[in-house]
Amino acid sequence: MTDDGGTPEVPISCPECGSESRVPLAEVGDVLQRHNDRRHGGEEVARVDPAIADHLADMVAEDLGLL
Repeated sequence: MTDDGGTPEVPISCPECGSESRVPLAEVGDVLQRHNDRRHGGEEVARVDPAIADHLADMVAEDLGLL
């Protein structure tokens, strides 16, 4: 998915808080870290949708010639 400006967005969710949002790809790590630090004492609770994360990993591996 992309926002109106064409920037790729990634769905993130926090099952403990019940929150879901989409953030620009370049901000995913920072957003997750801030949320988890602020809400969960640094425990990695909020995360990228696992299916999306697996798909992205597969795409990167393919681009690197690992598959």
